[in-house]
Amino acid sequence: AELLGWIVQRVSGKPLAQLVSETIWQKIGAEEDAHFAVDGVGTATAGGGMAATLRDFARLGEMFRLDGRFNDQQIVPKAVIDDIRRGGDKTLFAKAGYATLPGWSYRNMVWVTHNEHGAFTLRGIHGQALWIDPAAEMVIARFASNPVAANPANDPISLPAYMALANHLMKD
Repeated sequence: AELLGWIVQRVSGKPLAQLVSETIWQKIGAEEDAHFAVDGVGTATAGGGMAATLRDFARLGEMFRLDGRFNDQQIVPKAVIDDIRRGGDKTLFAKAGYATLPGWSYRNMVWVTHNEHGAFTLRGIHGQALWIDPAAEMVIARFASNPVAANPANDPISLPAYMALANHLMKD
């Protein structure tokens, strides 16, 4: 992620925060500025450390759910969202040993469930998550402070809870 952030900044000629602000944040109608943690020389960390309000985080998830469209404009090309939803190679992903994510994959910095709802998620540390469930027309923006940084510590509770909410929303 850090390398990707560096490449994007070099190609665009803009700092990561400015680029995200202009291409996504302003277009989703964010209420507040988002912030990136920076390293010792002031370079934004692209692999983590983005701070935003929960409502704005949810807006970002809704843009993903709506195939990259939000506020009557195409913000991210639909083809990019379709590529994310297809996911990566599940066989290669299984070799990584994520015991709490059987049948999943990883694509374009997004975790893809390959479940019957087509759900996918952006995951941070300590339980932070943006869960997008297209079939249930549901986005969950979650802030958390789990004492263990790694997601497997909260996956056994969080992942079934997300699916239970989705299934409840889809009841007749």
